[in-house]
Amino acid sequence: MGFITRFPQIHSENVARPDPGIYFRIPDTLRNWPWSRHINPHYSVCKTETVAWFKEFKAFSPESQDAFDNCDFSLLGSLVYPSLNKAGCRVGCDLMTLYYMFDEYSDVANPIDTRQQADIIMDALHHPHRARQVGEWIGGEVTRQFWENAIKTGTPAFQRHFIDAFKVYTDGVVQEASDRAHNLIRDVETYLDVRRCSVGAEPAIILCGIHMDLPDSVLADPAIQKLTSTCIDMVVIANDLHSYNIEQALGEDGHNLVRVVMDEQGSTLEGALAWISHLHDDLIEVFLREYKRVPTQWGSPALNDQVAEYVQAIINWVRGHDCWNFESVRFFGKAGPEVMRTRVAKLLPLMLPSTTD
Repeated sequence: MGFITRFPQIHSENVARPDPGIYFRIPDTLRNWPWSRHINPHYSVCKTETVAWFKEFKAFSPESQDAFDNCDFSLLGSLVYPSLNKAGCRVGCDLMTLYYMFDEYSDVANPIDTRQQADIIMDALHHPHRARQVGEWIGGEVTRQFWENAIKTGTPAFQRHFIDAFKVYTDGVVQEASDRAHNLIRDVETYLDVRRCSVGAEPAIILCGIHMDLPDSVLADPAIQKLTSTCIDMVVIANDLHSYNIEQALGEDGHNLVRVVMDEQGSTLEGALAWISHLHDDLIEVFLREYKRVPTQWGSPALNDQVAEYVQAIINWVRGHDCWNFESVRFFGKAGPEVMRTRVAKLLPLMLPSTTD
């Protein structure tokens, strides 16, 4: 959702504001989630380092950079990676920054340009020690430096799994750009097929194991695969529920599960939110069932501990991501904590950019 670079302040004078809309209730999707919020103790120092690092690229105008910083993507990294050491937390904060930078650029790009951006990102991941071409899109150098730092602390197994998953993610973003260019609103099934890729949750979950030597057999275990896929779906739902209001106001809700459900089922906003809430309840039931099925014996005490830690990290991702949606100003401004408490938000009116001579 690339609203920062186009609408740096939601309530600015550049936005036409019709009469206020209706109030709607956001489902408390984690009311039955038994695990609580945690934050990495290295949050403050990693945030300072990540913000300073990214500002050096001058990827946005000063105003848009300030809006970007206010979203506090390092808070997201610290909430979803609460157990990583300082080096790992820094990689997590950098990754969240890279994600949302790509999001900002790809959301205003056509499919051809988005494909080029995706290819540049993947080339930088494969060649972190090679200088980028002069005049290339800035995302290449951001990615190169991100990965050059990540591989200093990441195991070879992590690096391989991460790059494979990141290719799926960037391809998903390209597909999303194509859908947007063709004004395509998918049905629920095919929308989720694309969104599971473009949300970027799989490589982000893999980063939980940045310091682990997890063999392929662990990630291929049916229970762990189901935990991962269920977590991804819950991340998709959380993102789409909490971003829907601003996206519909900007006319960018064609790639949002709320709009997709409304269109497919011919339902009201209230009906779509109820349907999505039930879907999320089912996902939690699946997660809790599969959690009990994860093997505890993997051939060595060290690997047993790593797998247990990795599973707990997946759990942290669900809660941490949900908390950030309210603790950041990205979706609800300063009202986030109040919206999280009451679950009530006001539907924003359509926002139109002003025209200048």
